[in-house]
Amino acid sequence: MATILVTGGCGKIGEKVCSGLLKKGNTVIAVDMAPSDYNAEKENYIFRQAAPNEKGKYGDIFDEFELDYVVHLACTVDNDLGPIVEKDQMDMSAACDAFLYKFALGKDIKKFILVSTTQVYKQPENREPLREDDIEKPVTNYAKLKFASENAFAEDVRNTKTMVCCIMRIAPVYSLDFYDNLMSRITDPKDKSLFVFRTGEYGFHLCCIHNVSDFIIGFLRQADTLNFTGIYNVADSGLVMASEIIQFMKEHHRLGPVLQRSSTSVSIKAKLFGNPIEKTNYRYLDMSTLDKNFMFDITKASRICPFRWNIKNTK
Repeated sequence: MATILVTGGCGKIGEKVCSGLLKKGNTVIAVDMAPSDYNAEKENYIFRQAAPNEKGKYGDIFDEFELDYVVHLACTVDNDLGPIVEKDQMDMSAACDAFLYKFALGKDIKKFILVSTTQVYKQPENREPLREDDIEKPVTNYAKLKFASENAFAEDVRNTKTMVCCIMRIAPVYSLDFYDNLMSRITDPKDKSLFVFRTGEYGFHLCCIHNVSDFIIGFLRQADTLNFTGIYNVADSGLVMASEIIQFMKEHHRLGPVLQRSSTSVSIKAKLFGNPIEKTNYRYLDMSTLDKNFMFDITKASRICPFRWNIKNTK
């Protein structure tokens, strides 16, 4: 089995990824700013404390262990950061980008996965699924942070002849106990009231956390040649409908009154001037695109992972 470094290994996503890798018999080195109890007592789990920009500590980790693979989850919004990404966090991510990929190349790491976001894409003008080669136009600070990481990664590894490199663009995640991204889809960003249009038969392309873990496990097991190097969209196999979010919250959590609205129309003023929160808030809800049912093309990633988890069977 492999020895795998997981940065951000103690966050909401990271601890699930580490758990999945451990179940497959791997040794996992989890690095984060603070420990988590989730995997602490499991066999072959090792924790090392370091902030993403602590180059010296990361250098020591690469020297201490004979690493096979790296999964870079640090500086991922639902893993380490809040929905409002500030300049300090962007600077920390950039500092990590400046050395992490070079360390991996210097130690002949066989496979490297960088976790990014589907928010890097330009807002589509039609309902065609967004493919990996579609136009990027990051708007939120988080999207800009991750797009910068993608570019730094591509620049550092472009001449590698041995390391299989993957950029995962994941849709906003959720699980049974983590539902912030679900709630943001039924929360008015202006007054924070809960709402649904008509009967809620419109949807959002999100990603169950366990699909993220399954894809990472599948990629590390199957990607044996440089032909696998590239960008992959990672999301559920279908949309999460607004009505399903409401039903999910009622069944598993508390949910206040939900207003039923008859129209998705947005004022001309709102369309012209937008909302300044959009530039920083990862979970900002663009009301003008609410019922467009945008999807990401996951055909490429589906060859590696079946994406079996959804809002009805998440855990």
